[in-house]
Amino acid sequence: MTRYVRKLAVLAKIEATYGTDAAPTGAADAIQLLDVNFTPLEGTEESRDIIKHYLGHPGVILTGIHQMIEFGVEIAGAGDAGDVPGYGALLRACGLAETVTASTDVSYAPVSEAFEAVTLYYFLDGVRHIMLGVRGNVTMDFTSKKIPRFRFKMTGLLGTVSDQALPAATYAGFAKPVPVSKANTTFSLHGYAGATESVSFDLGNQVEPRLVINHESIQITDRRASGSAVMEAALLATKNWQTIALGHTEGALALAHGTQAGNIVEIDAAKVQIGRYSESTSQGVLNHTLPLMLKPDTGDDDLVITVR
Repeated sequence: MTRYVRKLAVLAKIEATYGTDAAPTGAADAIQLLDVNFTPLEGTEESRDIIKHYLGHPGVILTGIHQMIEFGVEIAGAGDAGDVPGYGALLRACGLAETVTASTDVSYAPVSEAFEAVTLYYFLDGVRHIMLGVRGNVTMDFTSKKIPRFRFKMTGLLGTVSDQALPAATYAGFAKPVPVSKANTTFSLHGYAGATESVSFDLGNQVEPRLVINHESIQITDRRASGSAVMEAALLATKNWQTIALGHTEGALALAHGTQAGNIVEIDAAKVQIGRYSESTSQGVLNHTLPLMLKPDTGDDDLVITVR
């Protein structure tokens, strides 16, 4: 039987008990994604290094085996204000707590303990891999004239693999995206809303497979949120990024994408430090590339993602 890479489905559901199969379904837990890269056997090889009276490969023992998957998801709303977006479970598995305000919005903010995890089913044309206790990291990219995207890199414990038919998947929690543009997107940094080519974010989770005697889990052991903004260079009288960077000045960041209720995504950070910026050109225009360090203010408030 020939199998086709385009016949693929991924399901993800929050686990009630860590590492216990949450049994996601196509009807409720399907992820609308793109650009998928799945690693079924991640880990190391322990060489046996046996010495015999003849030459030849001694073989290896596969150790620390776990699984990894990386994919993109379009950044858009859920269809109605206050509805949980289809990618909500993935954000929660990246160390973000979900708060639902009915008929208004759903927000995601970092936590430093009690991390949630998902069970992830990966179907590829007749074969299903189950990943358990899945946690990971997420990046976000907003580039002018393009569809904004999350990029998830998820790590999970090795589950079972079996021949299984593709599920009938429903993608009700994924609204149609709109491109990054003046009409759809606003951005300000340290109170300055200049012409901006792109903005990117990296939640910066350090994810570690913890596979030891009597215990196996995927742990988030650190978080250092960062980002980058490419903004058209202004006169110093308008915005002096050098003074801001050298003074280690902290300021707010606000990005809003989408204009229709039910399809708006906002990213806010209250305490952003600018790093060693650089210059570049685009279409003959001088730009500044500004490294961003998203620092917590009073606790787990490095950034907040709001879907409304």
